[in-house]
Amino acid sequence: MATTTLILGGGVGGQIAANELRRRLSSEHRIVLVERNAQHAFAASFLWLMTGDRRPEQITRDLRDLLIPGIDVVRAEVRAIDVGARRVETSAQTFAYTYLVIALGAELAPDAIPGLAEGAHSFYTLDGAARLRSQLETFSGGTVALVVAALPYKCPGAPHEAAMLLADFFRRRGLQDKVEIHLFTPEPQPMPVAGPHLGDAVRRMLEERGVLFHPMHKLTAVEPDAGKMCFEERPPAGYDLLVAIPPHRAPALVRNAGLTNEAGWIPVDPRTLATRHERAYALGDVTAIPIPGRWKPDVPLMLPKAGVFAHAQALVVADRIAAEVAGREATDTFCGEGFCVLEAGRHAAGVAYGDFYAEPSPRIHVRTVGRSWHLGKVLFEQWWLGRTGIRGAMLESALKIGSRVAGIPVTL
Repeated sequence: MATTTLILGGGVGGQIAANELRRRLSSEHRIVLVERNAQHAFAASFLWLMTGDRRPEQITRDLRDLLIPGIDVVRAEVRAIDVGARRVETSAQTFAYTYLVIALGAELAPDAIPGLAEGAHSFYTLDGAARLRSQLETFSGGTVALVVAALPYKCPGAPHEAAMLLADFFRRRGLQDKVEIHLFTPEPQPMPVAGPHLGDAVRRMLEERGVLFHPMHKLTAVEPDAGKMCFEERPPAGYDLLVAIPPHRAPALVRNAGLTNEAGWIPVDPRTLATRHERAYALGDVTAIPIPGRWKPDVPLMLPKAGVFAHAQALVVADRIAAEVAGREATDTFCGEGFCVLEAGRHAAGVAYGDFYAEPSPRIHVRTVGRSWHLGKVLFEQWWLGRTGIRGAMLESALKIGSRVAGIPVTL
């Protein structure tokens, strides 16, 4: 019997799930991807857009060009999900589905903190990174403050990368002695989910580049006119240029559909990505997946929100749906492995990788900062944005060979 798999969201997870399902299922089975944006922007390159190393047109592609033939792409807003009736209402039409894959990501919510939207720039969107680049071009000196406004947030390495890339940006402009860069976060260390070894390594990287790191600073308000940030139980701090990682939240429609937990994210089976509703999966940033260990005595660790995990999860979801359609037992599971390439400036980067499901806590390995890791990140960017044709195949082969040599598992 013919089936319809409805995929909500055309980001990393949605694209991989759609392409893999199309490869695995015969043409009688319909694959529908609903996405409001016609253009896909590669978020991992927003930092390079911020520093002027990329232009917007270099890191965007028509979404349809990144999907293989045979996928129905519907450009529309998702308005409501009814998992009981297996129906989804969009601004274009209402769809009935056999299988549902929710890959809607996380929304930015700068309005959640008074004054943040008015007082801060952000590189977490394409337009925001471009505006910040324009601001940086005219910045001649003073205090640059980067602040993690709330937890959780996408790409746990991004704030530290941004600080180091900004330090390099001002060094190249000859302003290193006229600019102070401060990084504030409510976390006790950089990237605490990865453990103290990685945290210490990133802290040293920041110090070597002159970045002042301020842990345990929970932002409560921003006063744009005074150029001041207010923190819970901490003295206020001033700034001349404020760059924020805004609070994140799941889209309202998944909360309204009763899909979320108390924290506002969709709980899923850590191995299969199945929700508590039959034939409904969720993956990527919209999910909440507890992992071994605790951030605080009363706060469990959660799997970071990162594209590398959405990519791997989408492969698992596609395999499980295809297996059920074919009438065979689904065996593929998400193993919890992932990696992060951390840009450090001067065309160099560090890398951390490991098993986030390891007991009793994530087992993470750190590699020395070097130019080869930066090149690997550039190659991945080029592969992602040009996955079709001979060039895409050549880049994929190079990435697979590189990952084997480096000993880092990378699934493409």
